[in-house]
Amino acid sequence: MNFLESLKRWTTVVADTGDIEAIAEHKPQDATTNPSLLFQAAQKPQYQDLVNEALDLALCSPGDRTARTAVFMDHLLVSFGCEILKVVPGRVSTEVDAGLSFDTEGFPPASKSLT
Repeated sequence: MNFLESLKRWTTVVADTGDIEAIAEHKPQDATTNPSLLFQAAQKPQYQDLVNEALDLALCSPGDRTARTAVFMDHLLVSFGCEILKVVPGRVSTEVDAGLSFDTEGFPPASKSLT
């Protein structure tokens, strides 16, 4: 039994990263992440689809550059959180704009499924 498995016997293991593959590999109960961790993960080639999706949405959004940047960041952060939910059996905490925390109807778009 390795150290991580030993810890899992006595406590809840929580991943603190944006790297979805690392989370899946270590199988924590819960996960937490923040914009700086997701910035690191977003630079990895395996997450380019998430970045491109957020960029496409932002480019089609109304408003000036600042508004489109906010759309990009919000969508990217929430998308990473949704992907992390697919590999973590427990809770996922993603630091985002507080307004998004209560927007249960706005994301993801109706055409997408979280399952």
